[in-house]
Amino acid sequence: MPKSYPKEFRDDVVRVARNREPGQHLRQIAADFGISESCLINWMRAADVEDGITPGSTAGENAELREARKRIRLLEQKSEVLRGAAAYRRPHSPPSVVSPRCRRPRATPPPPSFEIR
Repeated sequence: MPKSYPKEFRDDVVRVARNREPGQHLRQIAADFGISESCLINWMRAADVEDGITPGSTAGENAELREARKRIRLLEQKSEVLRGAAAYRRPHSPPSVVSPRCRRPRATPPPPSFEIR
């Protein structure tokens, strides 16, 4: 895993690299600060995007997008679970033809020999 540097350090290195003398190379500036040239170039590109010099998404926008995608993924998982649970709670489809006897209430009480248990 790459080494993490404090934001202040990165900002200072980028500032020095941007304000370098005409004959000074990025490789030398990177070596002076103990980082690789590719690391310095990446920091400068990110700083250009953050400052609005070049188009692109900033770190804040990337973090917001990452959080939104995480939330969408969570909501999709919840939706799947609820869809599966709803299948068990869904009543069975009603019969296509309902007998007219089922709709009418009983006109006479049940016979006395009939017991409800």
